[in-house]
Amino acid sequence: MAGDLIEPLLKKKVYVHGCPGCEQDRRKETYTGVPYKEFFFICIATLCTTLPISSLFPFLYFMIRDLHVAKRVEDIGFYAGFVGSAMMVGRIFTSILWGMVADRYGRKPVIMISIFSVIIFNTLFGLSTTYWMALVTRFLLGFMNGILGSTKAYATEVGREEHQALGLSILSTTRGIGLVIGPAIGGFLSQPSEKFPNIFSKDSFWGRFPYFLPCFCISVLAACAFIACFWLPETLHKHGNNDMENRSTETQGVCQIDPELKENSENPEGRDFPSSENLLKNWPLMSAIMGYCVFSLLDMAFSEIFSLFAVSDKKYGGLSFSSADVGKVLSLTGFCLILYQLLLYPYFARISSPIGSARVASVITIPLLASFPFMTKLSGFILSFVVTCASVLKNILSVTILTSMNILQNNAVPQHQRGTANGISVTAMSLFKAIAPACGGILFSWAQKRQHASFFPGDHMVFLVLNIVGFIGTLMTFKPFLALSSKKYAT
Repeated sequence: MAGDLIEPLLKKKVYVHGCPGCEQDRRKETYTGVPYKEFFFICIATLCTTLPISSLFPFLYFMIRDLHVAKRVEDIGFYAGFVGSAMMVGRIFTSILWGMVADRYGRKPVIMISIFSVIIFNTLFGLSTTYWMALVTRFLLGFMNGILGSTKAYATEVGREEHQALGLSILSTTRGIGLVIGPAIGGFLSQPSEKFPNIFSKDSFWGRFPYFLPCFCISVLAACAFIACFWLPETLHKHGNNDMENRSTETQGVCQIDPELKENSENPEGRDFPSSENLLKNWPLMSAIMGYCVFSLLDMAFSEIFSLFAVSDKKYGGLSFSSADVGKVLSLTGFCLILYQLLLYPYFARISSPIGSARVASVITIPLLASFPFMTKLSGFILSFVVTCASVLKNILSVTILTSMNILQNNAVPQHQRGTANGISVTAMSLFKAIAPACGGILFSWAQKRQHASFFPGDHMVFLVLNIVGFIGTLMTFKPFLALSSKKYAT
């Protein structure tokens, strides 16, 4: 009889008084709906730290030109690549550290520190008067930014288990939207004295710093997000050494029945943690991270190359778009991406597994990338329409793939390792994303010098290399490259 009484109590969750993670678990038990408010907060936080990554792409070509570091027009892409990759290089050095801090002190402090760094260093980047100032401020922007790993962990913990995929997909889509709205902001608001001479004089502050306005607008958004995050609830479990004294009355009663329940206070989620905590030996995690890195490299390289390809002159194999034209294309892309996330992605998520979605999207990406060099033969409205449609489809496929890889990563580890696991993921991803703009800029600059080559002339070579990377990523979604976790850890 006593055994029958103790068994259900053993299965009962143990809450520690004063632990923010336990308080959040209580809320999840009483509130079964989607935590829209928390998702909205982390979306705004993610957006304001994602916008600086790509907002410079439409004007980076002109910024490097105005800084007079390139001796020839063909060399602009070379120098632009290093500025584009500096933020990712900065993240390489600190992402694991930020993940460990998030696992030790909480997700919320890391998120707020990261947002504050955007306010400071993104503003300074807009005020850059030399090439080295632009390079250093971009590096520090990445060095002080640990938000990506923390928000990925937070999105899986703030809601119930059935909302995990939704949280990660919203987060991934927010980053995707940021990567397309960012260039729109950069394209529309850069060089305001040239685009809006009646409002901004060339002799004014805005004329002296033609690339400050888009950076300033993003910093204002970051300041609003920083204030909003004061109301963001913490999800990390923080249990002191005196758990028996800190437990609630309900928990104390359970422990009096069976003292062995004391062990559950160290594992309030009731999970069966693996005996080894070496994440580097967790092959389902590491294989998902490797696939995520390859597709992140492809996504970042495409973002860099597309902007350079669009604004370069047609005699060099480009589209002869203005920065405003690029902004229009990418703003429409962002709007369509929102519609896809709200209307279509939930349906696809129900009928397909994460790995199935990633495989289909990666296969479709290959012929799509191959079509871009042929768009130079078009002109006028048809050119704008085709380029916009291609951009929309490319970003939809990218969001689908990266969301799937994020779900696989977070399902492979328990909560007490999730911040560090995402830190490892961000570090590896940042390395690949740091390589992508630099290599993309060098590749683009080299391709422009071989317009009349017999083997994949001009930009055909650029998109061929992108497709090779995409093909490698597709292979990494299949066995033996990708291993699926035999145990799904709940949120």
